[in-house]
Amino acid sequence: MPLAGRYAPSPTGPLHLGNLRTALLAWLFARWQGARFVMRVEDLDPGRSHQHWIEHQLSDLHALGIDWDGEPVRQSERGELYAQAVERLRADGLVYECFCTRAEIREAVTAPHGDRGGGYPGTCRDLSAAERARRRALGRPPALRVRGDGERVGFEDRLAGAVEGAVDDLVVRRNDGAFAYNLAVVVDDAAQGIGEVVRGADLLDATSGQLWLAGRLGLKAPQSYAHVPIMLGDDGGRLAKRHGAVTMDERRAFGETPADVRARLAASVGLCEPEERPSPAELLERFHGKL
Repeated sequence: MPLAGRYAPSPTGPLHLGNLRTALLAWLFARWQGARFVMRVEDLDPGRSHQHWIEHQLSDLHALGIDWDGEPVRQSERGELYAQAVERLRADGLVYECFCTRAEIREAVTAPHGDRGGGYPGTCRDLSAAERARRRALGRPPALRVRGDGERVGFEDRLAGAVEGAVDDLVVRRNDGAFAYNLAVVVDDAAQGIGEVVRGADLLDATSGQLWLAGRLGLKAPQSYAHVPIMLGDDGGRLAKRHGAVTMDERRAFGETPADVRARLAASVGLCEPEERPSPAELLERFHGKL
C-alpha cells in the first residue's frame, strides 16, 4: 500500500509561509504516491491552542489546494490513548518522576563534567523514594520521563541521508499534566497508519527518540522520513514575523491570491518559475518528475 502521509500543525497562531510550504510538500509526497493524506491538530497545550486558529489554519491550507482524507484528528481528544501508553512504559519500569526545571537542566548540562551531549543530565533518574517524597512535599509537581539511557537509533531520511542519534530521557507527560509531543506523535502516527512523515528539518534530531519510543511501546513506526529545509528570510535567518508579510493574510493584504502564494512556495523548491501559476495537479506532475 502507498505510505499514508500527514500534516500536523499546532493551533497557536497563523501558519507562516514556511509552515505552508512544509504542508504543501507533505501533501505532494503523499499524493504523488497515491496515498492517503490526513490532518492532525496538535492542540496538546490548552493554554496556547485556540479553536479560532484551527479554523484559520485549515482555511489557509484549503485555499492553497491542499485536501485531506477524513476529519482532522485533535490530540486534545486522545488523552486516554496517551495515558495507556504511559502506563505501558511504567509497567516496563521505564518511567520516572523528574522535578527539574528547565533552568536547572541548562545549569547541569553546562557544568564541568556534566554535559551529556545537550540531553537530560539524569538528575532525577535514580532518586530514592524518600527524596521523591521530599520534593513533592515542596509543592513542585513532577514531569514523567522515560529511561532512554543514550541508546543510539539510526534511520534513513529521504533528504538528509543516513542519520543516527542518541536517545535522551524523553518527557512523556509534563509537570502541568499535559502529555508531551514526543509521546503523542508516536501514538498518533501508529494509530493513523502513517507510513511517511514529511516535516521541517528542525525536527530531525527528535526522530531517533521517537523511533525508540515506538519500539518500546510495540507500535509500528513510520517507514520513511523526509525532513525538508526550513524556509529562510532575506537575512538568512529562519522565517519569522520580523521578515514582514509572512502569512497568507499578510500576502493577501499585498494583493496576492492563494495561487500566487502557492507559486511562491513552489518556486522556492524549484517546482516552477516565479512568473508561473501552476495548479495543484500540475505541481503533482512536476513533483513526480523530480523524484
